[in-house]
Amino acid sequence: MYKAIGVIELKSIPKGVEAADDALKSAGIDMVSAHPSCPGKYEIILAGAIADVSVAVEHVLSKFDGYVIDSSVMGRIDEQVIKALFGTQEGERKGSLGLIETFSAASAIKAADIAVKTARVQIYDLRVSRGMGGKGVVMITGDVGDVTASIEAGANYAKSVSTLSSFTVIPAPHEELWKRM
Repeated sequence: MYKAIGVIELKSIPKGVEAADDALKSAGIDMVSAHPSCPGKYEIILAGAIADVSVAVEHVLSKFDGYVIDSSVMGRIDEQVIKALFGTQEGERKGSLGLIETFSAASAIKAADIAVKTARVQIYDLRVSRGMGGKGVVMITGDVGDVTASIEAGANYAKSVSTLSSFTVIPAPHEELWKRM
């Protein structure tokens, strides 16, 4: 399985497409996604060995520096985060629910990784950029104490890099809420 994730957000769609192509050509990595996001940004998510992901991200940063909004390389990423990015994570609809909202995809992914490494929790959902004005949101489930600790840790990270929008913990979500999410 993958050992690292790289995220690059650019402020130009044409340069984003070019950067995605350059990233693929620069190292042996896989493209998780590459797409326009609101408002007029382009988001690239790469996966692979840490060395390859680092090379690809550094290549894009050096060539497209004036267009980069945010970037991150995350090694030893938790498998739940990878599954959530690929849309294969099956979150449980039980226990408490915690959410972290960030102003960038990179910080949402990093906050999710920190959250699941902090306590015994599961990712219910991880959404980045599309249909959210370029924001990211992670939803975590588990026992209320674990969810609270994990959400606080992930939110503290996002706050430390000035990308935290908001966060909350709902100790016992209503059954109807679970059905509609």
